[in-house]
Amino acid sequence: MHYSFHALTDTGLVRTNNEDSLTFDQANGIAVLADGMGGYNAGEVASGMATAFVKSELARWCAAQTQQVGIEHIAQAMERCVNQVNVEILNAAVSNQQYAGMGTTLVVAVFRAAHLVLGHIGDSRCYRWRKGQLAQLTKDHSMLQEQVDAGLLTSEQAAVAPGRNLLTRALGVEDVVQIDIQADLVEDGDLYLLCSDGLTDMLSDAEMAQILSSGASMPQTAQGLVARANACGGRDNIAVLLVQAAVAPERPGLMSRWFGKRKAPEGSHGAQA
Repeated sequence: MHYSFHALTDTGLVRTNNEDSLTFDQANGIAVLADGMGGYNAGEVASGMATAFVKSELARWCAAQTQQVGIEHIAQAMERCVNQVNVEILNAAVSNQQYAGMGTTLVVAVFRAAHLVLGHIGDSRCYRWRKGQLAQLTKDHSMLQEQVDAGLLTSEQAAVAPGRNLLTRALGVEDVVQIDIQADLVEDGDLYLLCSDGLTDMLSDAEMAQILSSGASMPQTAQGLVARANACGGRDNIAVLLVQAAVAPERPGLMSRWFGKRKAPEGSHGAQA
């Protein structure tokens, strides 16, 4: 399976700074997105620390593997990276008063062969567009999601209820953090969307599906999502990271390629007995 990546972030129309951060490593199939929170520029610091650390450490781990590794090993490596950066962010907040109270959401995806290992903390999300259907793969760690799970609100009510951004879990705010990790079997043509709530608070699933269904290039699709979020108010920073899966064309073997290219000399004839 071959994976293509494209990332785009925008400040939006209300905020003066951008606390969203995203990055990817195409060679190792890694995508990371974070949405920071905290006063001053602390949100930017937390999200930047999270994406930079998780990408670099996971890429280093992936590059060190000498053979194909299983999903459980990738999940363990992801957990270790998250635990380490959680301590780093927490220590930075404690040692610098300007960073007090900072934290960040996180969504991280590792694509290996035809598998996705996906981890998340907070309300940044991952969606999958497959054969005309949009599926939300992550579940928000938020007060509203807990109310939906308890049957106190419907998903439709939660989409317009106040307090949508009250998180029950975030990176860098407590000594121990739990990351939810799941696996997905990737199919040819799948398009994955990692995004911050600056997108999902502005657009419904139906609106996102309409843009993803256009068949446009990844840069055009990312631009379309950001532009629509801004057209709907752009109340927050917007981050979009797209990953397109496609089956890599099979390479012919060495002998078949050699014989396929070899031609008999012009005018030659077969040997006669």
